[in-house]
Amino acid sequence: MAGRAVPKAAPKTGKVVVSIPQLGWDRVRPANIVLISGTEDLLAERAIRMLREILKAEDPSLEISDLEADAYGPGELITLASPSLFGEPRMIRVSGVEKSTDAFIAETLEYLESPADDTYVVLRHAGGVRGKKLLDAIRGGLGNGIEIVCTELKKDSEKLDFAAAEFAIENRRITSGALRALTGAFSDDLAELAAACQQLMADASEEITEVTVEKYYSGRVETNAFRVADVAIAGRRGDALILLRHALASGADPVPIVAAFASKLRTMAKISGARGGSGQLAQQFGLAPWQVDRARRDLQGWDDRGLGRCIELLAETDAAIKGAGRDPVFVLERLVGVISTRGTA
Repeated sequence: MAGRAVPKAAPKTGKVVVSIPQLGWDRVRPANIVLISGTEDLLAERAIRMLREILKAEDPSLEISDLEADAYGPGELITLASPSLFGEPRMIRVSGVEKSTDAFIAETLEYLESPADDTYVVLRHAGGVRGKKLLDAIRGGLGNGIEIVCTELKKDSEKLDFAAAEFAIENRRITSGALRALTGAFSDDLAELAAACQQLMADASEEITEVTVEKYYSGRVETNAFRVADVAIAGRRGDALILLRHALASGADPVPIVAAFASKLRTMAKISGARGGSGQLAQQFGLAPWQVDRARRDLQGWDDRGLGRCIELLAETDAAIKGAGRDPVFVLERLVGVISTRGTA
């Protein structure tokens, strides 16, 4: 793509005058500099993936590179942005800009003075004051970029629209009642809402109705299930048992509860001992960067031996519940107890 004139940054007046387009995550488009801001990691990951697909469609020879701003080495950006022998377009994905080194900030500010042609630098900033000078420069127009704003969806209507779009993209039908029930069950976590939408589309072959949602997530089972798993993995045995008993008393099916534990522990096992940045490991294991970050937090206080024991017990619990062998309440409480001690009980 032809280079464009680079406007000078807006004059300092105390408050930065935003002179670049600020767009929603689903309106991302190519630009030499793309700032992805906001606290909602899921939407940021979606925007970056969409941009990659757009650029790949324009030129399949697109070269993709990843940088970690918090572990940046001098000269890395310039090296990656330098013209290649065959002139392929380049996409440079930069994570952790909110934790960036001084060298990254200084060199990126210099790079913004004259961005390389056919190079698309994507800067992910998840919030905070670190890197403000860089963000102000971009928003002021230096680098002729755009900003993709990925703020948390707080309104019920926003979450409803998000879920509806998930089904529309896949050309799947869902009744309005089912959509409301599903959104209500996962109102606290957008990532879990997205995962629930994908699970329903994968498992249900026909139109998704309120009966379908009730079958999978009766009494907000999945929300309770992940809450139980989160609390147990954090080592809070008493709270986890209370949540488990409440879920079961509300009519929760034990199978999705076990599935929630399985999902969390499998991800933890993948990340345990793995080295590299969130973006690199996400690509390696087929995860989103936020899943890698969450697994790393969950792994605090765990060791491989305890994790292995819990995974073995999880398989036994799953078999016992599905085979109607033992009292499901007993085996689930035993599972929660062992996981809460990180496999040492």
